[in-house]
Amino acid sequence: MLEADGLRKVFRDFWNRPRTTAVDGVSLCARPGEVLGLLGPNGSGKSTTIRMLLGLLRPTAGRVRLFGLSPDASRARARLGYLPELSNLHKFLTPWETLEYYGGLFGLSAAERRARIPDLLDSVGIARKDAHRAIAEFSKGMARRVGLAQALINDPDLVVLDEPTSGLDPIGRHDVKEMIRHLREQGKTILLSSHLLGEVADVCTRVIILVSGRIHAEGELSALLQEDDRFRFTLGNLTPEAVDEIRAFLARYADADGVRVDHPSVPLEDFFLQAVGRAAPSASAPASAAAPAAPPAAQP
Repeated sequence: MLEADGLRKVFRDFWNRPRTTAVDGVSLCARPGEVLGLLGPNGSGKSTTIRMLLGLLRPTAGRVRLFGLSPDASRARARLGYLPELSNLHKFLTPWETLEYYGGLFGLSAAERRARIPDLLDSVGIARKDAHRAIAEFSKGMARRVGLAQALINDPDLVVLDEPTSGLDPIGRHDVKEMIRHLREQGKTILLSSHLLGEVADVCTRVIILVSGRIHAEGELSALLQEDDRFRFTLGNLTPEAVDEIRAFLARYADADGVRVDHPSVPLEDFFLQAVGRAAPSASAPASAAAPAAPPAAQP
């Protein structure tokens, strides 16, 4: 789907003197049906690498192939979806008009556009009542949702997402992760760049970590994060006496200070979504249906 070999990018000054080496010898591939995470601190070369992979920036050295073709080939770009870090959408257009416009650029017929646009807007969380409002009236998060839909209008085989949840609230971030999982189930390949490591851990199958323009770690996420020299046992419905007994037993095989007993916790995002879900029915209930307020406490 995507292959890069020995990518290098040197930015030069006005007199053509080397100024900065942003990417230095990066080789990578994206396999069919996987979610590949591209990680790194600010200035590590992530965005420069993505732009070279997409043919938006010429590498100083190295080679890129999209679907076995040059990234400049129209046949390769027709199978590609891209959400840049900054979505520069036409603010005077509505979401519907935006997708009509980009669908036309991809050569989709009017019938194809009419069939795809409602489903795409639904999938990114744009309500039908907002489909015909100017994007200038939208928040940053809502505009980001339109950008996601634009990246998928051509039903791409490879989707490149650069900070896809920028500006989104926790519910929006959850929706984007669900969309990424759904795309993977459809056999799509996704290249994801994000600063939110929790996001990456939730959806990526493999990661590449860039530091100062070079790859410093790469592999399956489960293998990279696993601590082979430590073990965890999870048990439920134990009495305090049983916990003490098990702890004493385990201390026979390890330093007593190394035996830790704690309670597992749910991720903050899951807790937030559960709390919002519990509050939603009461928030939407009419005032007459709400429980009567308790009488004020007597004043001393």
